[in-house]
Amino acid sequence: MFYTFLRGLVRFLLFIFNGKAQYHHTERIPDKSENYILVAPHRMVLDPVYLAFATRPKQFIFMAKKELFKNPFFAWWIKKCGAFPVDRENPGREVIQYPVKMLKKSDKSLIMFPTGSRHSSELKGGVTIIAKMAKVRIVPAVYQGPLSMKGIFKREKVQLNFGEPIDISDIKKANAEGI
Repeated sequence: MFYTFLRGLVRFLLFIFNGKAQYHHTERIPDKSENYILVAPHRMVLDPVYLAFATRPKQFIFMAKKELFKNPFFAWWIKKCGAFPVDRENPGREVIQYPVKMLKKSDKSLIMFPTGSRHSSELKGGVTIIAKMAKVRIVPAVYQGPLSMKGIFKREKVQLNFGEPIDISDIKKANAEGI
């Protein structure tokens, strides 16, 4: 319930500051009863927020670098939004196990950025490994819009486009090259 409240509050604030975002090909997003991994290039601090708005009422979990959890208030806020910390230097087994468990046993899907950060173009293999282990499809998406908060306040247009879901159940090698 708090997740729904936060999503509504943030959506209202973004509408006030930036106007209405445009979402294209939302019919490609699986039914709310199906869990999936929503993947997109990480371009801006708010792109996970816009991705979650486009797919409502579906709720999500998402990986966030552990440094974001240093501030207690912000850590509380993003945990309530579904974030869990990831140590990018030493990711450990939990980085795969936790999202797989959530995808299998909860009604939450996963938002992932396969490059791991906004400043990288190298794909990591975690998306395919998690999708294969959890037996879920991958839904590609792309955020197009301002790359800074300044652009949000200038009301630059925000668009999200969704691709066809990808079923990787037949792929033998579950890594970045596997798709």
